Amino acid sequence: MITAGKTLFLSALLGLGLSAGAVVAQDGDRPLLREGRETVYKRVLTRPGATLMEARDGEELRVYPAFQPLYVFAAEPGWVQVGPSVSAPPEGWVTEDSVVEWKQNIVAAFTNPAGRERQILFESEERLRDLMEHEALREMQGQILQEIETGEVPDERGVVAAEPPVYVNIVDQLYLMPILDFTQDLHPLNYDENLLMEVASVPLRAEGETAAPTGGTDDFDVGIVFVFDTTQSMEPYISRTQSAVEQVVRDMRGSDIGDHVQFGVVGFRDSIEAAPALEYRTRTLLPLQRRQDQTEVLATIRAATRVAQADSPGFNEDSLAGVEDAIDLTDWNGGGDPFDARIVILITDAGPKDARDPNARSAIGTKELQRAAQDKGIAVMTLHLKTTAGGEAQHAYAADSYRSLSRFQDDTYYYGIDNGSPQALEATVKRLVTAMSDVIRRAQDETPVLSSEETGEELVNLGLAMQLAYLGRKQGAQVPDVIRGWVSEKAIEDPSRLAIEPRLLVTKNEMATMADLLSNLLDLGEQSRSAEDAASFFAQVRDVVARMAQNPDRLVNTDAETLGGALEFLEDLPYESQLMLTTEERWSQSAMNRRQILDGMRQKLVQYRKWLLDPSVWTRLYPGAPDGEYVFAMPFDVLP
Repeated sequence: MITAGKTLFLSALLGLGLSAGAVVAQDGDRPLLREGRETVYKRVLTRPGATLMEARDGEELRVYPAFQPLYVFAAEPGWVQVGPSVSAPPEGWVTEDSVVEWKQNIVAAFTNPAGRERQILFESEERLRDLMEHEALREMQGQILQEIETGEVPDERGVVAAEPPVYVNIVDQLYLMPILDFTQDLHPLNYDENLLMEVASVPLRAEGETAAPTGGTDDFDVGIVFVFDTTQSMEPYISRTQSAVEQVVRDMRGSDIGDHVQFGVVGFRDSIEAAPALEYRTRTLLPLQRRQDQTEVLATIRAATRVAQADSPGFNEDSLAGVEDAIDLTDWNGGGDPFDARIVILITDAGPKDARDPNARSAIGTKELQRAAQDKGIAVMTLHLKTTAGGEAQHAYAADSYRSLSRFQDDTYYYGIDNGSPQALEATVKRLVTAMSDVIRRAQDETPVLSSEETGEELVNLGLAMQLAYLGRKQGAQVPDVIRGWVSEKAIEDPSRLAIEPRLLVTKNEMATMADLLSNLLDLGEQSRSAEDAASFFAQVRDVVARMAQNPDRLVNTDAETLGGALEFLEDLPYESQLMLTTEERWSQSAMNRRQILDGMRQKLVQYRKWLLDPSVWTRLYPGAPDGEYVFAMPFDVLP
């Protein structure tokens, strides 16, 4: 996940030495800027026990929580003036040795532990290496985890803490796990690039909040939303799907399991502007609800066999619009009782409309849509009927797009149905739905219908991931409280599994700045048709950035040499994007380059706007924080 940009990160980690000499804020109550930066402010994290003073050697006001992020307003030998907000005056002073500098707002997030072992945090890099390079790694790891369970870990192991046994979703429940230090290395099992990271752990609990009681999984349930292609060519396949679901429902009818698997149905076709006779582009045919009787579900699927009576514009359909509606418009919260496992099953014989297709509804890309689904705990599965009508080139395009869409953690849930076989489709639908109902059977200590071999490793992992996320929510699980320790980016026993995902902690103002910049760049870029237009593009960009800079909430660098360079807070990250690498020379090279850059901007802009309007993803770091300083842990793979 972190590749070429790692070398940038090596010189941008935490260090001390905030006050080589007296430094004071040069702009009223604005924080100090980082050295060499025009728009990036200095920040620190408090050490445990950091005390806020009214003045240097003055009255003690209060003790900060451990690892509280603060801005630096002034620094003098031995002292730092701090405050939590960029838009408010400083609160007071802390001693220099009670804080550590935080040069990047990068936090680590545990991935869902399904399919790998719990990761262990050690007091030193050397202790972590001792385990990773042990000749009996798996046996030693299992022994240490057992010692952690029993609370009998020998001191000489150097164990600080272990990853929670259940999954804590950083989007649903923000926790701060800032990366304090790291070393770039090769994983000893396969020599892949890996990071060994020192992290701090800071769970964020609201005032007075306590962890919820632990419990079993008796009320665990599954919500499945089918997204059907209801164009003409799909008629025989929808009836096969109905047949498979009917058999599964019949098998569950009258049992406790049947009450814990619920269904919804979304249909999609194509642009009704281009072909009005299609009747609809997307339609919720049956909302996801808890029902005692699934007759309505079966009737809806049967009714969906009444496919469109008109041809669509082109072979590919607007399947991404259907999936987007299933993700965004479905009531996954179940009226206050959230569905615990959340599945979208897309069934189509066509590829998705490309964002450049004039008949596509949205510019969102498969990567951005997959990330939005995963952050909501939704797994997208695609059953792609590779019929003879498509041809090999079209099949390859569709398969590549749907693989990108149908990822959850480290597994892929794309199922290509060769020759569009209706029998194979029916068997696959039955396996997927049965596998999800088996999650409930396992949770209730009942015998599953399918063996692990029949289910398949990826579905076993998915079921476990959903159950671990459910337990994390139900038990009020937190990351280990106020610790510092070393952990591996990739699972120590399986480097194919990512254990720690770096994210950028952005404020709402920073995301709005990214969205504004992309919107302006898109407007200018779409007008840049000829070579002469391309040559003047960067001059126009500088004018736009200069106008944006007049808004104090839009921190942009007016002297940027690249398109992305205006967003200075992204420059030193372990991440390189097409936008950050786009210089004036590269922009002018070819129309194809420009088109790829603009398409990437458009897809990210759609997702940024959705996040900005979704209050559920934003968290305040301190009481009274203004709306623009609420934060979101943003994945690196959707940065501009």
